[in-house]
Amino acid sequence: MEAQSQVVDRLRSSFRSGVTLPEQFRQTQLSRLLSMLKENEEKILAALHDDLAKPKFEAVLSEVELVLGEVHYAISNLRSWMQLEYCAKNMATKLDDCFVRREPLGVVLIIGTWNYPLQLVLSPMIGAIAAGNCVIVKPSEVSPATDRLIAELIPKYLSQDCYAVVSGGAEETKALLQHRFDHIFYTGSQAVARCILQAASVHLTPVTLELGGKCPSVVYGRVNIVAAARRLIWAKFFNAGQSCVAPDYVLCSKATCDTLVPALRAALQDFYGTEPQTCPDLSRIVSQKHWTRLVELLEKSKAKVVVGGETDEEDKYIAPTVVVDVAEDDVLMQEEIFGPILPIITVESLEKVIDFINSREKPLALYVFSDESSVINTVLEKTSSGGFCSNDGIIHMTLPGLPFGGVGASGWGSYHGRWGFETFSHRRACMMRGWALERLNGLRYPPYRDDKLSWLRWTTRTNCSIM
Repeated sequence: MEAQSQVVDRLRSSFRSGVTLPEQFRQTQLSRLLSMLKENEEKILAALHDDLAKPKFEAVLSEVELVLGEVHYAISNLRSWMQLEYCAKNMATKLDDCFVRREPLGVVLIIGTWNYPLQLVLSPMIGAIAAGNCVIVKPSEVSPATDRLIAELIPKYLSQDCYAVVSGGAEETKALLQHRFDHIFYTGSQAVARCILQAASVHLTPVTLELGGKCPSVVYGRVNIVAAARRLIWAKFFNAGQSCVAPDYVLCSKATCDTLVPALRAALQDFYGTEPQTCPDLSRIVSQKHWTRLVELLEKSKAKVVVGGETDEEDKYIAPTVVVDVAEDDVLMQEEIFGPILPIITVESLEKVIDFINSREKPLALYVFSDESSVINTVLEKTSSGGFCSNDGIIHMTLPGLPFGGVGASGWGSYHGRWGFETFSHRRACMMRGWALERLNGLRYPPYRDDKLSWLRWTTRTNCSIM
């Protein structure tokens, strides 16, 4: 097996050769990535089922089609993304060419995670390839079947001189982080993110952190309670709640809670039947370790289970669960749940809802369910979150035209579509000058005089700007 240092050196040598710079090379690699997904869909679905028991429907939507959409979007828009961006000029720079040039950063590292083990490696990789970088990807060892498949397919389809896969656990990741990269892109927990930041600081390497947090769902005012319940249930229990943008908890009034719970129960029965464990449309918890953590949360919580609550350790199964009478300091409110447990907290005014949200770390996503635009706009204007969606959940992150990323503790930076290309690009400020207007330039040379200064102040004013 090739040593990590050899892999990094090989890719850095390739990058310095300039092979990744031409548009045609980038387009070719993106097209090969497209072929990789289309020609190996059954293998991909099988690996995802082995790791998480993902239903085919969910795996196709969230792993295959979402990534295919990102590749198509990048292929269609790459030429325009690579164009020079000319900027406004003033009188002093009238005859100069002034523009922003997007350049690749170099050799970048992408560290994926286990809940969407294909999407969360390939989606940022698309932006890195489009921007002209060489890329090392480190899939999650917690989803071993997908890890092995990625390690098999990427060298088969993409240039081995420019793209590589490094597998392994925590020790291999720590060793990899000892090397200097030009950018590190990490998806995962806040605890690991702190370790990544420490390692990156040694080389002053810029990082993108896609983390998570407790994403609130506000149900307030007049609302279509049946539709809200169905959309909440779908967003929360998709992938068994193992989504960084899943609704983590619900905030609503006591009266709304009394009507919402029966609607949630009905929606769960419609979706998964009376015996959810036998339903093929429910994923399983990824590992015994994660299953145990979730069960312990339920056992320690003082909240009341009103729907679900059943567990099966051997099957790594936890029933879709709804709990009420949740105190603000309950164990379920101390960390991101990341599983099929939905707490409902009663709050009697919109002002208190907003105070509750703002008293905690900024979430990756915030959802508001209401027929009242004033409610939606008030929450939007008075809170902060990575993303925002009204009357639905998760859907906003599927659109490549929107940036996806957190704010504060929920993440640094963003990607998807053009935003991924920008994340992995350096925006180089360029001014191309000739020898004209030397008399005007002479105004800035010593000896300094007040009349020279007056002329210079006029020529550099923004209200004198021209293209």
